Amino acid sequence: MRRADRLFQIIQFLRTRRVTTARRLAEELEVSERTVYRDIRDLMAAGVPIDGEAGIGYALRRGFDLPPLMFTEAEITALTLGARIVESWADPELARAANSVLSKIETVLPDGLKQRLDQTRLFSPLTRIPPETAACMAQLRAAIDTSRRVRFHYTRADGVTSRRSVWPLGLFFWGSVWTLGAWCELRHAFRNFRLDRVRELSLCDDTFPQIAGRTLQDLIDKERDCQ
Repeated sequence: MRRADRLFQIIQFLRTRRVTTARRLAEELEVSERTVYRDIRDLMAAGVPIDGEAGIGYALRRGFDLPPLMFTEAEITALTLGARIVESWADPELARAANSVLSKIETVLPDGLKQRLDQTRLFSPLTRIPPETAACMAQLRAAIDTSRRVRFHYTRADGVTSRRSVWPLGLFFWGSVWTLGAWCELRHAFRNFRLDRVRELSLCDDTFPQIAGRTLQDLIDKERDCQ
């Protein structure tokens, strides 16, 4: 865990409890008590109102809250464009999530940046991916999240169809086409499969192991070496 993430977690933990000992925080964060003491001192030095002392416990003073998240105009533009691309090119669940993110961000922005959000002139095509591709994408996301093997029929560009059993590792967007990066049991190698050529997709009950040489990072490294 990064130090910044750990400091944030300490604040969140103190916010939900009256008094918390350094030992409890150390157990929750899986660090030493010495690290917790140092983090507490740094938070107090930064102005976070923490009451207490070593050996007794710590508590966050009532009424304290984290400052709202702020964005620059360029960041707002990037978020808006990213959400619009997801709305157009992802499955319905992710499309709804992208729209929800923009709505939540809009509620906390000052008026000047809200106007920027509405006036962003960068767009993605309004046409969405075919329903069968969207359904395939949703299933593959679930398989990737749970490390489950998948089977499907795949048709190559030359029209040849084969039955594949693969370890799904990641989904990649190429501007107009989604591909699945996977370890193919048939070829005993990494392969990329276009989602619009996948048919009869099914998730297996069993999961695949994390084996050196067959991970997502290995796939990414291989693709990078080929460029």
